[in-house]
Amino acid sequence: MRVSYKWLQEYVDIPVSPEELAERLTFSGVAVENIEYLGKDIEKVVTAKVEKIERHPNADKLVVCSVNCGQAENLQIVTGAPNVAEGQIVALALVGAKLPGGIKIGKSKLRGVESAGMVCSAQELGLDPKGFPPDQQEGIIVLPEGTPLGEDIKKVLGLDDVILELELTPNRADCLSMVGVAREVSAVLGTDFRPPRISVPETSEKIDGLVKVVIEAPELCNRYIGRLVRNIKVAPSPEWMQQRLRAAGVRPISNIVDVTNYVMMELGQPLHAFDFDKIQEQIIIVRRAGEGEKIVTLDNQERALNSDMLVIADGCVPVAVAGVMGGLDSEITENTVNVLLESACFNGPSVRRTSRALGLRSEASLRFEKGVDPNGCLRAIDRAAQLIAEMGAGEIVAGVVDNYPCPVENLQITLRPARLNRVMGTDIPTETMVDILNRLQLPVEAKDEVLLVTVPTFRGDIAREVDLMEEVVRLYGYNRIPTELPLGRSTQGKKTFEQGMQDKVRSILTGFGLNEIITYSFINPKAFDMLNLPAESELRNAVVVQNPISEEQGVMRTTLLHGMLEVVARNLARKNKDLALFEMGNIFIPVAGEKLPREELTLGAVVTGNRPENWNQKAEPMDFFYLKGILETLLEELGVKETSFVPFPGHPALHPGRTAQVLLAGRPVGFIGEVHPEVMENYRLSGRAYVMELALEEIIAVSVKTKMYRSLPKYPGVERDMAVVVKEEVLAADLLAEIRQQGGPLLKNVRLFDVYQGEQIQKGYKSLAYAFLFQSSDRTLTDEEVNDLYEKIQNALQTKFGAQLRA
Repeated sequence: MRVSYKWLQEYVDIPVSPEELAERLTFSGVAVENIEYLGKDIEKVVTAKVEKIERHPNADKLVVCSVNCGQAENLQIVTGAPNVAEGQIVALALVGAKLPGGIKIGKSKLRGVESAGMVCSAQELGLDPKGFPPDQQEGIIVLPEGTPLGEDIKKVLGLDDVILELELTPNRADCLSMVGVAREVSAVLGTDFRPPRISVPETSEKIDGLVKVVIEAPELCNRYIGRLVRNIKVAPSPEWMQQRLRAAGVRPISNIVDVTNYVMMELGQPLHAFDFDKIQEQIIIVRRAGEGEKIVTLDNQERALNSDMLVIADGCVPVAVAGVMGGLDSEITENTVNVLLESACFNGPSVRRTSRALGLRSEASLRFEKGVDPNGCLRAIDRAAQLIAEMGAGEIVAGVVDNYPCPVENLQITLRPARLNRVMGTDIPTETMVDILNRLQLPVEAKDEVLLVTVPTFRGDIAREVDLMEEVVRLYGYNRIPTELPLGRSTQGKKTFEQGMQDKVRSILTGFGLNEIITYSFINPKAFDMLNLPAESELRNAVVVQNPISEEQGVMRTTLLHGMLEVVARNLARKNKDLALFEMGNIFIPVAGEKLPREELTLGAVVTGNRPENWNQKAEPMDFFYLKGILETLLEELGVKETSFVPFPGHPALHPGRTAQVLLAGRPVGFIGEVHPEVMENYRLSGRAYVMELALEEIIAVSVKTKMYRSLPKYPGVERDMAVVVKEEVLAADLLAEIRQQGGPLLKNVRLFDVYQGEQIQKGYKSLAYAFLFQSSDRTLTDEEVNDLYEKIQNALQTKFGAQLRA
C-alpha cells in the first residue's frame, strides 16, 4: 500500500516528520517498509510557456522554441519533442538543473543552435509515461492552461510529496485505504481524525423502476448497490486527482474511471462503472458463471469461465467478472452517456480463486480477497457520486438500488482490564485502555469492572477479547511492557525413556542394514482394497479427512503396510531390487464418542530381494526367517521376554501359510509374514516380499529399563545334542517350550540348529536337532545329573509329541 503523505494530511493532522511517523506506525504493528521522496532528484525545473516555435535551420526533426518561464527575457530551447506546440505550458529544466539518474542540464548547442535548457518528458522526470495522455507518452509533458509560470515543477506535479510504502499483514484490510491509514495515524499520534464529508446533489429523477438488482448467489455476494448517473461528460480528471492516483501507483484514465479508482484508494471499497445503455433489460444479476461461459474482459482477452466463478450479468450475458475485472462490451468510452456505478461486497476466497484461475490480479481483487466492509459500500458509492457531481461530469439520479440480503451488524465484545494486565504482564490503567479504544474508533461502555466494546464492521480482524488486548497493547507500546525473566524450576534437558528406546530401535535396525522411511499419515481410501481387506475389517474404520489435499490422501492410516509397499513399488520401478526398509510412525484408530482418534506408535519393516554380497558371503534371498531373526534380535536387545510366534492365517494381506502372529506374554502385539500374491499384484510387485508390523508402544512398555550385571560362570558347562523326529504339523516352538520346562534351571541354553526332511525321514515327518547347554552356578555337573535331565527331556517329548530319537 502506497500512502501519500500530503494526501494523508487531508484526513488527519501529522505534527511529525515522515521518518518519525514511519517509525511510530511500525512500532504499532503497521510496518512501513520504505520511504520515497518523489522529487528528491529534481532541481531547477520550472513551468514555462512556449511562446513561439521556429524550424531549426540545420535539422528537420528539431525546432527552436522561445519559452517564457517568468523571467525578464524568454529563453531559447531546442527540442525534438513531436507534440510541442505554441501556447503550451511545459516543464522546463533550466541551465544547472538536476534530473533523476544523475543527469545535469547545461547550456549546449544542437546542430549549431544554442539551447538554454530542456523541455522535459514524464520519463525524464522519473514518472511513468503510461499515467499521461497518449500524445504525452512519447513526447513532453503538457500542463493545464492557467498553470502559473516559473513555479517549481515538483509543486505543480505533486512531486513535493513523500510516499510511505506499507507492508500490511493479511488481517489489516482496513489499512488498504487512505482513510483507514489516517484512522490508524490518528490513534497512534492522538490527533483529530477527519473523514471526508459526503453529500450527494441529486436530481428530481428517481432510480425506482430504472434499475433492478438480483443476487442469485448470496453466499458469494453479501451486498450489491447500484447508482445511476445521467448525461456523463467523459474527460480527463482534475490534475489534483491524477497526482494522487499516480502517487498511489494507479494510472489515470478518464474522469469516471479515475473516480472509481480514487474512491477505492480513499475508502478501500472497489467500485466499477458500467455503460448503462449497454446493460440489456436494465437488470443486474449476480450469479455463478455457466460452465464454459465466456466473456471478453477490459484487457481485450476472451476468458473461459466455470461454475465456481461469480459474474455480474445483465439480462443476457456476463458484463463483468465479480471483483476481478469488467467486461469490454460495457466499458466507459467517449460515447458513454449514462453510467451505472457498482459498489458490492464479494466473497474473498471466491475472488482469490477466480483471479488466480484467470491470471488476473488487481488492486480491487486484492481488497476483496482480504475482505471489504459490507457497511461501507453505500458510503463509497455516494462518495463517487459526489466527486462526479463536483467535477460537473454527470447528473446523479436520486436514490440507490441496494440489495443487502443478510445485513452484518457491529460486534460487541467484553474486555476485562484485569485479565488484559494479567495476560500481557502490564499495569495499564482502565482509563488509558478506554482512551486507546476510542482513538481506534472502537466505542467503549464501562460496565461494572469490564468494558463493553463495539467493534465496527470495518475491523473484521477483531473477533475476540484477545484481539482487543492486542489493540490496546500495540497502541500503548510493546516497548513499554516490563521485561522480566520467567520464573520456574530448571529441568535437565534430555530425552524421555520412550524417546531413547525409539532411538535404540533405529540404531539396531540400521545396524542390520535397514533404511528408515517416512510415509504420509494420509492415505488413499482405495488402499484398503489393495490390501485385500474385507468389508468388515476393523482396519477399514479410518478417520476421514475433511479437507484432504487430494483424493489420494483422504483418510488417516490404520496400518503402515500401504505406505511401505508403495515405497517398495516406487523403488522396484526404478530398478532398486534389493530393499530392506523400516518405518516408525503413528497409526490412527477412531474411538467411539471421542472427537480425536487414538494414536498408536507402530513399527513396520519390509524386505525383498537379496542381502548384499560380500567377499566371504554370497547374495542370499531375504526371506521370512531373515526378517524373523532381525525381530528376535531386536526384542532381545530391548530386553523383552516372554515373546513367542504362532501361526496366523487370518491376515488378508499376507500369505496364509507363511505368516506368524507375535505374542507378548500370550497377547498379540503384531505379525510377520510374506505378502499375499494378490496384494503383490495390486502393487505391481515382482518376486516375494516379507513384512512385519508391531505395536511399538506395548513393546517399549515391557522393555528392560536397566540391564542387570551377571558374573561369568565359574564352573564348566556340558553340551549335548538331541535330534528328534516328529510329525510335520508339530511346531518347533512347542517342542522348545517343553524342553525348557523339563530342563529346569540347569538348562542354560537350548538352540534349534537343524531342520531336515528327506530320504531318511518318513513322509509327513521332520527331523529337528537341538543343542543343549547344561550348567550350574555353584558346582560342576556330573554325567549322571546331565544324563537324567537328558532322559527326562526325551521322555517328555515322546509322551507329549510322539517324538522319536533320530538314529
